[in-house]
Amino acid sequence: MSGHSKFANIKHKKEKNDAAKGKIFTIIGREIAVAVKEGGPDPANNFKLAQVIAKAKANNMPNDTIDRGIKKAAGDANAVNYERVTYEGYGPNGIAIIVEALTDNKNRTAANVRSAFTKGNGSIGTQGCVSFMFDKKGQIIIDKEECDMSADDLMMIALDAGAEDFSEEDDSFEVITLPDDFDAVYKALEENKIVMASAEVTMIPQNYVELTDENAIKFLNRTLDLLDEDDDVQAVYHNWDE
Repeated sequence: MSGHSKFANIKHKKEKNDAAKGKIFTIIGREIAVAVKEGGPDPANNFKLAQVIAKAKANNMPNDTIDRGIKKAAGDANAVNYERVTYEGYGPNGIAIIVEALTDNKNRTAANVRSAFTKGNGSIGTQGCVSFMFDKKGQIIIDKEECDMSADDLMMIALDAGAEDFSEEDDSFEVITLPDDFDAVYKALEENKIVMASAEVTMIPQNYVELTDENAIKFLNRTLDLLDEDDDVQAVYHNWDE
C-alpha cells in the first residue's frame, strides 16, 4: 500500500461511518449475535467473539452496548438466525472484490450484491476466484497523534505479544498478526493503554491496483457505495489502490 497512508484510509472510512454510526453499531451487533450463538457468551473461550469485541471498541461502541448485545444474544432463543455468506467478483479493470454478509435471506442478499456489481460495470465470480489474492490477517492501526510511546517500544510490545509485522508511516503505525494471534496482541496493546484507530481481522490484498480511468473509478465507487448501503453486508475488501 505504498504511496499513501493506511491511516488516511482508515480515517476516511471512519468519517464515512460516523455519518451512519447507527448502521456500524447494527453491523457489529449482528456479528456479536452470531459469534455468541456459534461459540458462547464468554470472549475468553470464544475467539470469534473476542475479535468482534475488539472491532467494536475500535469503533467506539460503548461497553454497555457490547455487554447488552452479548446478554441479549445469549438469552434470546428466538433471535433471528443469520447465515454467513461470501461473494467474490470483479469491478472495473479487474479490481478484485470480496463481500462478506450476514443474512436471514440469502436470495435477497445475493440479488442485491449481484445488482451492485452489475451497476458498477463489474461481475460476480465463483468462490475462490479472487480470494487467493488476499491474505487473512489481524490488522491494528494506531494514530501517531494518539500515541505517546516511541516506535521502538510499541514495536517491542507488539512483537513480544506475537505480532507478525510492525511498520511505521508518516501518521500511523501498523501492526499485522496471524488471525490466531490477533487477540493476544490486541490485549497487550490495550493493557498498555494504546489507543487503536482500527483493530480487526481483515483481508489484506497481496498487491494493489491503480485506476486512472475516471469512468472506471466512478463505476467502482458506485459498486462500493451500493454495497455499503446494504444492511446485510458486513465487510467489503478490494485491491484498489485508492
